Amino acid sequence: MHEGWLTVTQERGPGSLADLRVLDASNLIAGPLATMLLADLGAEVVKVEHPNGGDSLRTHGGQKDGHGLWWKVLARGKYSVTLDLSNTEGQEIFRRLAADADVVVENFRPGTMARWGLGYSALSASNPGLVMAHVSGFGQTGPLATQPGFGTLAESMSGFAQRNGAPDGPPMLPPFGLADTVTGMTTAFAIMSALWARRSTQTGQEVDVSIIEPLLTVLEPQLIEYDQLGTVMSRLGNRSPVNAPRNMYLSQDGRWVAISTSTQSTADRLLTLVGHPELLDEPWFHNAHQRAEHADELDAVVGEWVRARKHTEVLAACREVGAPAAVVFTVPDILADPQYAAIGAVATVEDSDLGPLRMANTPFRLSATPPHIRWSGPDLGAHNEQVYERIGIGADELAKLRAEGVV
Repeated sequence: MHEGWLTVTQERGPGSLADLRVLDASNLIAGPLATMLLADLGAEVVKVEHPNGGDSLRTHGGQKDGHGLWWKVLARGKYSVTLDLSNTEGQEIFRRLAADADVVVENFRPGTMARWGLGYSALSASNPGLVMAHVSGFGQTGPLATQPGFGTLAESMSGFAQRNGAPDGPPMLPPFGLADTVTGMTTAFAIMSALWARRSTQTGQEVDVSIIEPLLTVLEPQLIEYDQLGTVMSRLGNRSPVNAPRNMYLSQDGRWVAISTSTQSTADRLLTLVGHPELLDEPWFHNAHQRAEHADELDAVVGEWVRARKHTEVLAACREVGAPAAVVFTVPDILADPQYAAIGAVATVEDSDLGPLRMANTPFRLSATPPHIRWSGPDLGAHNEQVYERIGIGADELAKLRAEGVV
């Protein structure tokens, strides 16, 4: 364990990353989500924010009593310190913090950290084991590298918007940060890969994650099918290009039910359930792609069956025969759902400003070293004294730095 680490009382054990120190100089969503996951797993994450306002995420999205709700989630389990990285003295303090860190995460425009004397070559000179993750819109190289990049651009450039929406409608963007959140999870995985490599090499490395790339993996079939078949996938609404029936169906009581038949056996069981076993004798029915070509016919018979029943009856009947179905949830449905409750998917975290907060838990479980949300997003600079004291900055010097706007 690093000398001089902060001491944290954790009711559920130290976590699988308890020996990891992370310096988070990123803003908004992708980088902070990656470090949130590391913090949930026990890493000591020190969040570095500008003294004037801090991370933009603090004012992003819903607010309650002047507190950003999204901030309370993405900054959970992190220590907040203020530091002006454009200031020469602030840069020296950052180098001192990075000298004993395992990971630095940043998402400034490529070249910014190097211009401040905080690039990988400078930081790794005194800390050769350092892993430095760069999160940017377009990556560290290429003609767009220095341009500002946001998730909206990635959702457009990746092909997601082209694939999303009704067949006769325009391309559609998601109403949430899809590209950023997928990038955050990708970044956490990339960081852990670099740390695993460090076990044998004893040296760190740079991690380069662009927001425009991770969605390409999510949408992978579009690339190889164009390469090999020359096809450009189009918008299909709720349908799938590879199987049918697969759609949203409106029940008698006005609830939408999602039904999918990804395997032949589920298609057989569903069509028998809805009273049309004769379709199983059609030559096209036993080929998923050909079933997709007959989606209108299949949706008609499944939709008619669903419309004649309450959603609870639909779900019960589908589950009895092993046909995958789910009602479209609202947030109250999620919070009341026994399955989500059984796996602990929603956590309640006590917050000093707002009281108990419910938020999505870490999206996986570990049997021996379970993730744990230690606290919600802290106030700006809440841990200045605690963090800076360990690198020799006492109360008087901290007061001076504060007066000068360095922290």
